[in-house]
Amino acid sequence: MGRWALDLAFIWKAVLTLGLVLLYYCFSIGITFYNKWLTKSFHFPLFMTMLHLAVIFLFSALSRALVQCSSHRARVVLSWTDYLRRVAPTALATALDVGLSNWSFLYITVSLYTMTKSSAVLFILIFSLIFKLEELRAALVLVVLLIAGGLFMFTYKSTQFNVEGFALVLGASFIGGIRWTLTQMLLQKAELGLQNPIDTMFHLQPLMFLGLFPLFAVFEGLHLSTSEKIFRFQDTGLLLRVLGSLFLGGILAFGLGFSEFLLVSRTSSLTLSIAGIFKEVCTLLLAAHLLGDQISLLNWLGFALCLSGISLHVALKALRSRGDGGPKPLKGLGSNPDLELLLQSSQQEDQDNEEEEYFVAQGQQ
Repeated sequence: MGRWALDLAFIWKAVLTLGLVLLYYCFSIGITFYNKWLTKSFHFPLFMTMLHLAVIFLFSALSRALVQCSSHRARVVLSWTDYLRRVAPTALATALDVGLSNWSFLYITVSLYTMTKSSAVLFILIFSLIFKLEELRAALVLVVLLIAGGLFMFTYKSTQFNVEGFALVLGASFIGGIRWTLTQMLLQKAELGLQNPIDTMFHLQPLMFLGLFPLFAVFEGLHLSTSEKIFRFQDTGLLLRVLGSLFLGGILAFGLGFSEFLLVSRTSSLTLSIAGIFKEVCTLLLAAHLLGDQISLLNWLGFALCLSGISLHVALKALRSRGDGGPKPLKGLGSNPDLELLLQSSQQEDQDNEEEEYFVAQGQQ
């Protein structure tokens, strides 16, 4: 009877993990192809991003309100001093990362976007070394060389290569390294009380919106104001379809962040890292099959080299975690009573190595 119960518990955990991974894949791969599809007909990616930010803020505010009503505990609200001094840099970096990433879809294929965004791990490692969140080791140098070499091979003599789009997404990856380093430092400040990602999203979105607005005003403001799809519309049905499509993207963006959170809190950040590696493969295969992206043998070899670097880093993190007593859930994601109402997760312990793996996994998005 005891063995039967253990087998049943193992099967249930495996099914739950698989379900959460598939949910994460649906949102992550879905929003990538959605953004590419929408920018083919709606050439205002910065406006699209700003509307997504508004939707994410709306859903995070609603989630906070529901949790507060259920738990009768006040949600954290930062002072203006902490908000502007500590949250603003992270919000600005995040806004530029997301904005430039979406902007690049005007020029490049999904496959080149996916490969180049994978290089964000490279920049995360570099900035982790600069901010002394990581120690310089020979293995990290090897990881950097593998990822950089793979990126070069993937873009070398690519028939669908576009310099402007590549520069945008590479800039987004570079800023993404700063973004996730600052995010990690922000969440490690326990006194701020932003360990719950719902609270983090709630506080980040307004500053992200304001940070992206000047870029939108300069590059898209005039064109959007004269566009018949939004402000000078003549067909109400077309306007509603465009707004509905934009709103759907915001739902996907919020779902992506929350599905990552669910996966990490119910399994581990190592699971998210491994799932992220296979997600890149799935994205490239779908891009080649559905969109006709042209990927040469050299490009595939470069992608494999890049993934080997990412896999090596994940494996090194797993070994370090096991040496410290085995993998544990992400810090600060499960012991809060209000969080249990959202996730029904059990008590969890602190583990800094898992926290680092989580942010490396985020860099693959």
